[in-house]
Amino acid sequence: MNQPLPPGPRMPVALQTGIWFRRAQWLMSQCAARFGETFTVRIIHEGSWVMLSNPQHVKQVFTGDPRAFHAGEGNRVLLPILGPNSLLLLDEADHMEQRKLLLPPFHGQRMQRYRGLMREIAATEIERWPSGEPYRLRPRMQAITLEIILRAVFGLEQGERFEELRHELRRVLDLLTQPQMLLLPMLLGPERLARMALFHRLHARVDELIYEEVAERRRTPDLHAREDVLSMLLDARHGDGSSMSDRELRDQLLTLLTAGHETTATALSWAVERLIRHPDKLARLTEEVDAGEDRYLDAVVTETLRLRPVISIVARRLREDVEIGGWQLPAGVTVAPSIYLVHRRPEIYPNPERFEPERFLDNNPGTYTWIPFGGGVRRCIGGSFAHFEMQVVLAELVRRRRLRPTRQQSERVFRRAITETPRHDAEVVLA
Repeated sequence: MNQPLPPGPRMPVALQTGIWFRRAQWLMSQCAARFGETFTVRIIHEGSWVMLSNPQHVKQVFTGDPRAFHAGEGNRVLLPILGPNSLLLLDEADHMEQRKLLLPPFHGQRMQRYRGLMREIAATEIERWPSGEPYRLRPRMQAITLEIILRAVFGLEQGERFEELRHELRRVLDLLTQPQMLLLPMLLGPERLARMALFHRLHARVDELIYEEVAERRRTPDLHAREDVLSMLLDARHGDGSSMSDRELRDQLLTLLTAGHETTATALSWAVERLIRHPDKLARLTEEVDAGEDRYLDAVVTETLRLRPVISIVARRLREDVEIGGWQLPAGVTVAPSIYLVHRRPEIYPNPERFEPERFLDNNPGTYTWIPFGGGVRRCIGGSFAHFEMQVVLAELVRRRRLRPTRQQSERVFRRAITETPRHDAEVVLA
């Protein structure tokens, strides 16, 4: 006899899917209020998702046996975009093999070497922004994060290929982040969509440019001396001594680009959106940055990622039956720790809807209560890079410009593909 799943909405699957892709956080809030901290939603081509928000249950998922909790299967919706070798789509031994190759470039000491580059890129972009008129920051934050990735990850210098790759990537990313685009893999299934000529044509020129850069970089005599991520990956070796293939490199570079560009730009936009509606906190941040301090800056970034997580959930497909929170969950079900709901538990974060960076000045974020980058062996390898990048860009912004909102009301959350963005793209007036 099949074990029952936790309760959830009884509306048709198509309706649940439609609501999820338009108002995911609203749906989670409504379900949590009605059914409690564990509930089930059903999504077309995905089956049953059991949402979790108890930190102990989240810990069980993040520390569970990777053979039982498959994150790669839970991310299959990204297959048409990222390719089969993407770190996000692999599980077990294949995942650990690729993770070991990708981790060294994101070591903390290496990140510090990118500080000057990040500051230069941010300062140049910020100085171009107009004063005295409404201006939407999210597209400009995208420009900053894309250039940081092209120069720090791809290792490109200004030139013809740099400009063409930036143009082509921007075109593809703008299309892929349209709200309706994620419905395609849901309606057709990711495997079927990945085989369609439509998606091959979509990023054919991007792939061509990446392969050209990889081929040229392989011939570079000073590869060992370079500090960009691509060069370090070309220098890396699998356990059997072989180097990464061109297709592996392409899939991982697109993964780093997709996971680290749109998300970081959106998080930066939310940080500004929250700060301009709390002028006392913006003033404190500006004062401390001007004084060369970064303690409050770190707290602002941490609180932004708590209150406005860019991604609402992480997903693990069960490969065997697992008991969580008194529920016997069968293989084939997806368990989904809800970043959004965990971050709003009032016993952990008093007044959880308030923007209060001060809550992190004397308290480090908890491993299973602050999870914007997931956790365990599947924690985002670029999480520390993104956190550091946000600090550098925000510091340059408040050091160089003064900001005020164009409207008093807070911007609502707008779901753009899989990310949760400010409805008006963090519109401000600069001085």
